[in-house]
Amino acid sequence: MEKLRAAMAFGGFLSEGDIEKIIARVQVRKLAALENALDEGEIAHEVYFVDKGILRVFSLAQSGEEVTKYFVRPNQFIVELESFYNFSPSDATFQAVVDTQLLIITRPVWRELLEEIPKFFILTKSLTEITLLNKLKDNDFLNFGTARDKYREFLRRYPDLARDVPLQQIASYLKITPQSLSRIRKQISEEG
Repeated sequence: MEKLRAAMAFGGFLSEGDIEKIIARVQVRKLAALENALDEGEIAHEVYFVDKGILRVFSLAQSGEEVTKYFVRPNQFIVELESFYNFSPSDATFQAVVDTQLLIITRPVWRELLEEIPKFFILTKSLTEITLLNKLKDNDFLNFGTARDKYREFLRRYPDLARDVPLQQIASYLKITPQSLSRIRKQISEEG
């Protein structure tokens, strides 16, 4: 809970007492690799904080192929915003890449906390804005350069993901075929 406690202290909006009230209401969920926290088509009723592990967010293309949108690493929050706020079916699946531990605030608890701790709304809004901006910035490199350039940038930005995430999921994220990525990885490793 220490990582979540530190995240809740972001911006200095909440007192230590407020943070402890929130921590006391958090649930822990452990997911095995390839287990889903949220399925496409399901309505999101939870806000997640990745305590350990990695989540992959993907959706299904019309062909039925999984398209990786992004990865969520430790110390990051994730919620399917549109589904959570509008009670609409999620257009994405949240899946554990490796064994993962999530800290969860359910919708009813989230609502209670908003009423009990007025500054919780400010923290929630700030964290949402920062998360969205980071996702835009993180994914920006996917729009420029060759497949090789994209993979090099992925390695630079996310060495932990390059080590822990299966090749096929990285290829999907980079929007290249697994065969191309395998070739690129081999060329880069031969260069030393």
